[in-house]
Amino acid sequence: QLQASGGGLVQAGASLRLSCAASGRTFSTNRMAWFRQAPGKEREAVAGIRWSGNSTLYVNSVKGRFTISRDNAKNTLYLQMNSLKPEDTAVYYCAASPRYIGLFATYEYWGQGTQVTVSS
Repeated sequence: QLQASGGGLVQAGASLRLSCAASGRTFSTNRMAWFRQAPGKEREAVAGIRWSGNSTLYVNSVKGRFTISRDNAKNTLYLQMNSLKPEDTAVYYCAASPRYIGLFATYEYWGQGTQVTVSS
């Protein structure tokens, strides 16, 4: 199971940190990622990370502002979001997969989502 938290309502330029606590068969996790879906838009991948090693991937629109990280001991995934913009407004989902494929490829396990709203 994946439990996302940390969303909220902030003004443009502010920061938020999202967390995603994983439980259950966490030993089989190979990669995790954050996705987001804004109203009327398709879900998009935001950032991904391997559960071992240092490989990460970001969508261009968040490069330099967002940082994905993990705490293996706590089985927790994070997304530090700085310099937030109104266009970052969306429901953010964490996802996990045991498969060793691309960081933005298909994921099997999903959290429930947390709302991030950035006002201008």
